[in-house]
Amino acid sequence: MIVAQISDLHVKEPGRLAYRKVDTAAGLARCVAHINDLDPRPEIVMATGDLVDSGKPEEYRHLRELLSPLKMPVYFLPGNHDDRAALRAEFSDHDYLFDDETFLHFVVEDYPVRMIALDTTKPGEPGGAMCHDRLAWLDARLRSAPDRPTAIFMHHPPFLTGIGHMDAQNCAGGDALRSVLQKYPEVRWMMCGHVHRSIISNWHGITASIAPSPSLAVTLDLREDAPSRFSLEPPGFHVHHWCADAGLTTHLCFIGSFDGPHPFFEEGKLIE
Repeated sequence: MIVAQISDLHVKEPGRLAYRKVDTAAGLARCVAHINDLDPRPEIVMATGDLVDSGKPEEYRHLRELLSPLKMPVYFLPGNHDDRAALRAEFSDHDYLFDDETFLHFVVEDYPVRMIALDTTKPGEPGGAMCHDRLAWLDARLRSAPDRPTAIFMHHPPFLTGIGHMDAQNCAGGDALRSVLQKYPEVRWMMCGHVHRSIISNWHGITASIAPSPSLAVTLDLREDAPSRFSLEPPGFHVHHWCADAGLTTHLCFIGSFDGPHPFFEEGKLIE
């Protein structure tokens, strides 16, 4: 099983730049082409939020156009820049978006790793949360298949990264979320977005990661009073690879064309 995770796409209407500087549409187009060129290709793409920049219907139409070349299914999870109603309206053919009346939760069951997607968004607010209703939904889904290896996908991470202005808007209710997950030891992985950087952590025994953006990075500044800024670092996405012997391994994949690949060996000998 191979899953490509893309996050924080921030697609604008055609012709508009994000923050008056970043062509996020071009960044996503390059990302889609890169994913299609992977060999072997991922079975699915999981898009973990901030799909568009302002939640406008025309942005979601643009998003659909940009993703249409993908050779595999894509699943959408909202972020704080998204609008649930507009997302559902544009992608009404994605039945899983209607599994819950309020939140855009869903479960992907068809692979060796069970994937549970959690909607952490709070309309009008940059931060996320896991409330009583969301936790009850999660507990019921985990209870229905407690012995299957499971990965949780969500936009807002419940753990701190050291980037203060982003940590101030992470997922509230982390302690309650931990209490639910600790009942189910088969939940081994958590994949998040929101911070625009590739980050790995161990959160109460769960391997937790944050995927980068295909367009812009939150500046790595670990000072407590660091300002909110972005940098145009090499864009990327995460590739999650399942192997029965090794479990789930996450790879950082940079987007673009690079020199190589080149051989290490020639005629059976290491090239000096």
